[in-house]
Amino acid sequence: MLVIRFLLIFGVIAVAVSFGVYLLTRDKRYLRFAWQLFRFCGMVLLVVASVMAMGRIILY
Repeated sequence: MLVIRFLLIFGVIAVAVSFGVYLLTRDKRYLRFAWQLFRFCGMVLLVVASVMAMGRIILY
């Protein structure tokens, strides 16, 4: 659970910083990086949540 929280916090910070840099520089690379980072964090969170759910289902 702690790892998920850290991943979520660092992911939100990284996306916010990347979007902020995009607003300052107007370089599309940072916007694309923010979107890829958002998708990656979402996928990792879904995988971890599904593994935890399967573990609970199997144990009970």
